[in-house]
Amino acid sequence: MTDQNELRVIHALRLKGFADTPVVAEAAEVEVEVAASVLEALAEAERARYREGRMTGWMLMPDGRAHGEALLAADLDAAGKRDRLDALYRRFLEHNQPFLRLCTEWQTREVDGEQVVNDHTDAAYDDAVIRRLGETDEAMQAICLDLGQLLDRFAGYGPRFSAALSKVQAGDREWFTKPVIESYHTVWFELHEDLLASLGIERAKEGHA
Repeated sequence: MTDQNELRVIHALRLKGFADTPVVAEAAEVEVEVAASVLEALAEAERARYREGRMTGWMLMPDGRAHGEALLAADLDAAGKRDRLDALYRRFLEHNQPFLRLCTEWQTREVDGEQVVNDHTDAAYDDAVIRRLGETDEAMQAICLDLGQLLDRFAGYGPRFSAALSKVQAGDREWFTKPVIESYHTVWFELHEDLLASLGIERAKEGHA
């Protein structure tokens, strides 16, 4: 039987890429002490490494990434939900490229026939892009609802999308695409990576999956 704490912690670290123990614990939805214990065990097995310096935190080693994928595969197959998750992943993909184009339109706009950095001084332009983000969110909320009903660990994505969208709509522009914070794009990237990892699909080979 898959150790759910180990699965949650190693998977959370994969999604975050590099993070300290409290951040991993929050993402994994486990107590900090539990996350610390799992991370130390991963380090002893040379599946994770703790780095100190200007940036301090944990990162997965290649063997840790492979181990996490094996845990996810075993858990998914034991639950008999692979086909249903794959169908939801395909629904997500229908919105992926349009969303990425929308992010580009948020970051740049056309002025006198040339693409320039969007300085966000054109309120009408920004409002139109934000309206389309709201339309995207309606579709994503339906997908996230189905994902959460399929597997508990997907349940947090819908509320995270909603929180980021609310901030954008309230005028906090950085919550659209800014990295590091829980922007809409950050949550999107993590959900995409979560689906790829769960189904054992390499991002570089996604178009051939």
